[in-house]
Amino acid sequence: MQFESLQIFCDVVRWASFSRGASENKISQSSASQAVHQLEVRLGVRLIDRSKRPFVLTEEGKLYYEGCKELVARYHELENRVRTLNDERKATGTVGVAAIYSVGLAHMSRYVETFAERHPKAHVRLEYLHPTQVVGRVTEGAAELGLISYPRKWPDLTVIPWREEAMVLVVPPSHRLARRETVHVREIDGEKLVGFDPALSIRKAIDRFLRRHDVDVDVALVFDNIENIKRAVEISAGVAILPEPTVVEEIRAGTLSALAIDGQDPKHRLTRPLAIIHRRHEKLDITTSRFLELLTGRDGEGGEAESTTAGRRVPAASTP
Repeated sequence: MQFESLQIFCDVVRWASFSRGASENKISQSSASQAVHQLEVRLGVRLIDRSKRPFVLTEEGKLYYEGCKELVARYHELENRVRTLNDERKATGTVGVAAIYSVGLAHMSRYVETFAERHPKAHVRLEYLHPTQVVGRVTEGAAELGLISYPRKWPDLTVIPWREEAMVLVVPPSHRLARRETVHVREIDGEKLVGFDPALSIRKAIDRFLRRHDVDVDVALVFDNIENIKRAVEISAGVAILPEPTVVEEIRAGTLSALAIDGQDPKHRLTRPLAIIHRRHEKLDITTSRFLELLTGRDGEGGEAESTTAGRRVPAASTP
């Protein structure tokens, strides 16, 4: 039994006319009549009483029509979904992304460029903000996605673990440790430190780490962003403990040196967790979903736009 016969039968009944049903399917009236007759032969029952003018459905015909009508409608819906699937995968429009400053312009630019190559009709609006502003922008709907460090639980936000970044000791080229690749955590004791604002989560994490290893430092300067900290270290105002990916460019340029920190408690290694946030009770549109898939490596087109030795995926939700 062919689907076309069911379609013809439904159209004939819907229009209460063999000629109209035939016209809908671009066939002759006799072909439409023959298609319905073949259904009746197959079922062994009469579906249409042709002795009456206009014709009427038999009880079997009524039952069969109701069932076929639903099947035909579902089949057409399926066809439309298949036809439009490729178009649905193509992102259009703009996705707003709010990120903390220290995610890095160069780092994110590669994601944005890759996204533009894969989705020419889509655009990423990227803005760098203070961590509290990132959360605020996403919560109020001004940005679809947020990139945040040291995530916690928010009632209205979904938190997706993104990556963990190794923390390193950053020193100016003139520092006594500058030519080394590693430093024992105890060797940091007594150093003059350029640190983060005490209110920031990253500062609290560093303070806990130093206390756990019984290390005392002299906090000389504090800033609320990594760029200012790096500039202060470059002029020898002190050393700093920073996420390794944030100093890649300075290390390449020779303006800073970074040392891996040895002697850490394996259970409490100092890393910076990053996460992606979006509104919990709002369905993401196609463009936002595609950019999220690119960030998380789930886009099926080669994963991330880049990879670094300092970042690694985390399998479960990060905790403060």
